[in-house]
Amino acid sequence: MKRVMLLLLALTLILAACNQSETNENNESRTETNQEVTIMLDWFPNTNHTGLYVALEKDYFEEEGLNVTIQEPGDGIAAEQVVASGQADFAISYQESLTQARATGIPLVSIAAIIQENTSAFASLKEVGITTPEDFEGKRYGGWGSPTEEAVLKALSEKYNIDYTQIEQVTLGQADFFQSIGRDADFEWIYYGWDGVEADRQSIELNYIFLKDIDEALNYYTPIIATSEEKIENDAETVRAFMRAVSKGYEYAIDNPDDAAAILIQHVPDLNEELVKASQNWLSEQYRGKAEKWGIQKEEVWERYANWMYEQGLIESNIEADKAFTNEFLPEVQN
Repeated sequence: MKRVMLLLLALTLILAACNQSETNENNESRTETNQEVTIMLDWFPNTNHTGLYVALEKDYFEEEGLNVTIQEPGDGIAAEQVVASGQADFAISYQESLTQARATGIPLVSIAAIIQENTSAFASLKEVGITTPEDFEGKRYGGWGSPTEEAVLKALSEKYNIDYTQIEQVTLGQADFFQSIGRDADFEWIYYGWDGVEADRQSIELNYIFLKDIDEALNYYTPIIATSEEKIENDAETVRAFMRAVSKGYEYAIDNPDDAAAILIQHVPDLNEELVKASQNWLSEQYRGKAEKWGIQKEEVWERYANWMYEQGLIESNIEADKAFTNEFLPEVQN
């Protein structure tokens, strides 16, 4: 009997050792075979991107078997073009850009809205006295020089009976808002979550005219996460795994803005630490907004803005809104 017990114990130890070896081999194999994935940003790293860096820092990507590289865009390189050509798997984009791409036959798809509402606005120094679009007349608009800006200003001129020719347009490109406002331009188009928060932090009084308050069609998704139809068709499991990790990253940032800000600063130490903290605290409440979960998109938002772009001549042919986005890869809400 004693001999049998010793034999059973020996077998148990051998099996345990085999299982441990198998587990180690599986873990090593998983580490060695983590899939390489690239996402290209739309701009320099900022609080729009915090969820990505949280997912990286917290090993959410690694848990999904992914080795993710976050790339910054080069000069003159559009993230959408890089994804369309297969040089990156995902990109941070905008509803405007993706709509234009699909209208020209480039099959990109939005798989998540990073922020639920358009937080951009026309901003001006308070002393200039611009409080409504009617006040644009006779003022200098400083912008990037894109057709969309011109279309928005023309649409507003028509809606508010403004003489469009009396709005002087100055191309500033990537000029710093705080260096150019009041000097080179009277009003500019900014994102409140960054420049607006920084103005508050510096006690600079600004007037804001939010685009979402001007026209319902202008309350579109910006920014978004985009990929290609080819990626979805041929590698849906990677898309699903990527979005599980990214969703966890943004949900973490929603619940822990201070810690999320610290993670972003750790990965991008050149950023202004105080601005990142202030921006993150404001933006973390905007990510999900009133939606049931982070990232979700509505067809009516895509259709409304596509129709507006078509009416303004920004796209030559309209798009099928239901094919421009999908909520398929967002994980279910955890109760």
